[in-house]
Amino acid sequence: MLHTLRQRDDVDIVGLVTTVNATFGRVAMHGVRNELVQAQADAAGIPWWPIPLPWPCSNAEYEAIMGGVIERAVAESVTRFAFGDLFLEDIRAYRERQLAGTGIEPWFPIWGTREQMPQLAETMLAAGFRATLTCVDPKQLSPSFVGREWNADLLAALPPSVDRCGENGEFHTFCHTGPMFAHPIRVQPGEIVERDGFWFADLLPLAAENWPSGDAGGGV
Repeated sequence: MLHTLRQRDDVDIVGLVTTVNATFGRVAMHGVRNELVQAQADAAGIPWWPIPLPWPCSNAEYEAIMGGVIERAVAESVTRFAFGDLFLEDIRAYRERQLAGTGIEPWFPIWGTREQMPQLAETMLAAGFRATLTCVDPKQLSPSFVGREWNADLLAALPPSVDRCGENGEFHTFCHTGPMFAHPIRVQPGEIVERDGFWFADLLPLAAENWPSGDAGGGV
């Protein structure tokens, strides 16, 4: 979505919004450490708006906190919230309801259909996107996929029932390389654990002194 927006001349991106688990310092379902999200924002050259959520967090608490985010956005003259949702109508309808009457328009720049997702995945790979699967729902996909690179080999190995972009929650990723970044974000794999019915692969930032000789960055 960020890459798509940056190809437009009529968009001024003022912040990247991410909800995070305040107790564990990670993106809730992705399990990605806050410092890696900050690294993404730094590589994109855009301020990060982390939104700490309590754990556990009720829907009422979530909506109250997000209401504060919307108030901040309005105060800073933001007119649109762009979402990376792909085709789930109920999620889109929820976001539209939450922003109704706030003065901020919900925007879905890469919205499409379920049938278009294989082509979208191929387009992202061709553009240079690389990512790592950090979370897998074992009810939809084998835990053996967690920690693997999201690439052509992985797409070919996915069962037909699994969306190539993980839009049904089959998996979540950390994107470490792409045309929207000034440089790749180098990470190294940590432990793989099962927690709350999901499988997570921890990713750790790789210090520059541990990069291969002559390397300016990169992924796993």
